[in-house]
Amino acid sequence: MGARCCGTPLQTASGYSRVLWIALVVNAVMFVAEVVAGLFAGSLSLQADALDFLGDAGNYALSLWAASRALGVRARVATVKGATMGLFGLWVLARAVLGLAGGELPHAEVMGATGVVALGANLAVAVLLYRYRDGDSNMRSVRLCTRNDVVGNLAVLLAASGVLALGSRWPDLLVAALISGLALVSAVQILAQARQEQRLSAEARLSTLARSGPRAEQARAGARGLHRGAGRWPGRAARLGIRAAAR
Repeated sequence: MGARCCGTPLQTASGYSRVLWIALVVNAVMFVAEVVAGLFAGSLSLQADALDFLGDAGNYALSLWAASRALGVRARVATVKGATMGLFGLWVLARAVLGLAGGELPHAEVMGATGVVALGANLAVAVLLYRYRDGDSNMRSVRLCTRNDVVGNLAVLLAASGVLALGSRWPDLLVAALISGLALVSAVQILAQARQEQRLSAEARLSTLARSGPRAEQARAGARGLHRGAGRWPGRAARLGIRAAAR
């Protein structure tokens, strides 16, 4: 097995951390922009997309923290990220269902303009991340987040066109449900891969313990000899313990 299967830290590809920092800043800025625009336009799909930006900013921050750590640590971080994406998807879906009861017509012009800006930002991040598309569950979760953002932005533009053409808020609600569905599917994929990587990490740890077992047992025996004999024969106990540990 390679280093990635032995629980050792992944050697981060050149420039990956810098790209994650760029993605983190872009997503944080777009979160604020879409929250303001979504509230002003009365658009649930824009608000859902804004929360997606917030979730992605948090995911990028976690990825930066976990990038140089062992496979088991990265897998646990990916598990947290997958669970977060799943909870986000359920929350947006619930908001869309509640929105069926009625509400004001969203401002299609604001939705469209904000969607174009968000699409440009996410396409730029997607281009930067494309070279890192192959990797562990942590890298995969980053790529899936960006892909979902691009699809969500396109859907928001379609929703804006539908609201403007039909004079109905149904397109806005449908897009909000679509974004939640993407989040749920991605969450399942990330959790499945993270679980597999946690199992590989656990197997690697057991293998390491098995290989170092005899020497570790000798060291422990020496330590026990030191402890038992320290009171009566300190010099002899020290010599016995050192010999046992050195074998």
